[in-house]
Amino acid sequence: MVKERARILVVGGGYVGMYTALRLQRRLKRELRQGEVDITVVAPDPYMTYQPFLPEAAAGSISPRHVVVPLRRVLDRCHVVIGEVTSVEHAKRTAEVATLATAEERKGPTFLEYDELVLAPGSIARTLPIPGLAEHGIGFKTVEEAIGLRNHVIEQMDIASSTRDPAIRDAALTFVFVGGGYAGVEALGELEDMARYASRYYHNVQPEDMKWILVEATDRILPEVGPELGRYTVTELRRRNIQVLLDTRLESCVDRVVALSDGQRFPTRTLVWTAGVRPHPLIAATDLPRTPRGRLKCTAELTIDGVDHAWAAGDAAAVPDVTAAEPGTETAPNAQHAVRQARVLGDNIVHALRGEPLDTYAHQYVGSVASLGFHKGVAQVYGRRLKGYPAWFMHRVYHLSRVPTFNRKARVLAEWTLSGLFKREIVSLGSLEHPRAEFELAAGGKPPHSPSDDSNGSS
Repeated sequence: MVKERARILVVGGGYVGMYTALRLQRRLKRELRQGEVDITVVAPDPYMTYQPFLPEAAAGSISPRHVVVPLRRVLDRCHVVIGEVTSVEHAKRTAEVATLATAEERKGPTFLEYDELVLAPGSIARTLPIPGLAEHGIGFKTVEEAIGLRNHVIEQMDIASSTRDPAIRDAALTFVFVGGGYAGVEALGELEDMARYASRYYHNVQPEDMKWILVEATDRILPEVGPELGRYTVTELRRRNIQVLLDTRLESCVDRVVALSDGQRFPTRTLVWTAGVRPHPLIAATDLPRTPRGRLKCTAELTIDGVDHAWAAGDAAAVPDVTAAEPGTETAPNAQHAVRQARVLGDNIVHALRGEPLDTYAHQYVGSVASLGFHKGVAQVYGRRLKGYPAWFMHRVYHLSRVPTFNRKARVLAEWTLSGLFKREIVSLGSLEHPRAEFELAAGGKPPHSPSDDSNGSS
């Protein structure tokens, strides 16, 4: 039994937020039923995005709605609030929240009081002050960005197919990805594979007409899978006529002209930025201790160091790796750790409420898997290296086992089965981004949205 009624506030609906709340509602069923515990989850979106599936969603292998998990359905014993926590004053146990109704009510922000705080807002894209990046760059962290990028790539092929201007055609068929980590390599591999397939339905666009370029500032890509598989990945990408530029930095993309540190300059209408992440800005708007890199300073029990009744995990938390040989090592900010940390975090909150000793988070690295397109991949699992089809198959099996809920597992498996039996979809639904354009034209004579109005060139 818990010692007294506890109000638990979970900030964030990503891996850590959703899995922690799910663990809590499973472990505290009786307390929730008797009103001894109250769990509130504040998230900006009503769903959790399973990010490893974003490249396949962008390539059309998975429906976008199957990449996300609805929070209200999964967390049926929690209070789900759709909004943003803008600041936290832990000394007073209050969090300032801006909801969808805040602007309509015009009453100022809402304040939530709590007894136990789980801070897991995640991360945002780490951008640099590169001229033109904010105007023309495309991110790849949300399902909206993934589907928008898919529409954008197909639209560039439509532009190239219909123009007679060679300069416009070259810019439309040049696709630049900055960042050689998981997100950049997998997104590039899947989208190149999709575009190669789609080109067979264009009478004047061939695969060799397209230029796919990966820019990485270090001397290797996919460091998580090891140097040998990293070199293999570079070889495989170059075999597909993808330029892999190592030790190269993006210096400018003003007027949609990419300038690289090696002196190369070329026009492009597609610049995808996947060069790392940084902690969510909310972390700086709290009175909780942080590391020099801006992450929350945590203990191995996932409490925030030196603070009572405050917990954290995931991308925004600096959690010590007790399995590492070198002192001071922190766990990597990836999904593998986030899911496992959430389980321990949920258990430790239950232990704390019941006056029991806390568990220590200790997880040794199992391995990494990465997809490079349909039937292509690399994997390093328990020290064994896999390439090609076996690695791609391992990638799918692993992530199918990790995606939450049996409902999502069944739907994803069904889509994979159907995609193996039928042809790919190559339809662009870019008009979804501006659904009122047609009605505005009919009602008020306003011209429809044109590609020139969009910094990314997407209509």
